[in-house]
Amino acid sequence: MIALLRVDNRLLHGQVLETWIPKLRATRVVVADDQAAQNLLARTAMTLCLPPTVEAKVVPLGGLDWQALAAAKDQVLVLVRDGEALARAREGGLGPAEAPRVNVGNVHFGAERRPVTPSVWLSGPEIRTLRDMEAAGFAVEVRAIPTEPPTGMAEIERRYAVP
Repeated sequence: MIALLRVDNRLLHGQVLETWIPKLRATRVVVADDQAAQNLLARTAMTLCLPPTVEAKVVPLGGLDWQALAAAKDQVLVLVRDGEALARAREGGLGPAEAPRVNVGNVHFGAERRPVTPSVWLSGPEIRTLRDMEAAGFAVEVRAIPTEPPTGMAEIERRYAVP
């Protein structure tokens, strides 16, 4: 089952390893990212940090079988890079039945982005993607680590609206 779909431009890194994997009791991590899937060094660096009890795959986003991941008996953590990847995942068959919870954990500052939290900066299209996902039945939250209180969609939009 997909325990969590996380948006984090850093993909698989220490914060995910030390907090999210233990909290979710994940035994598998899938990094769904075209750029990382094509880069041997990135794939190797990300997967070396995991303990041997956690399986990891770095695959192109378009090749992901969301239904198969959702049907898995183990706890799976799926990582994508940004809001554009979320939109592509929806186009590729991702629904709330496959991954009921979407966590936005880290999105760097960029042009046309506004801060929602110190570690999450979102663009208008990303806000619309998250809004559409919530309307479709996904539970949408922003938080860096599991012990942090989640910020829900209403608060995300309120913070985004404040220039």
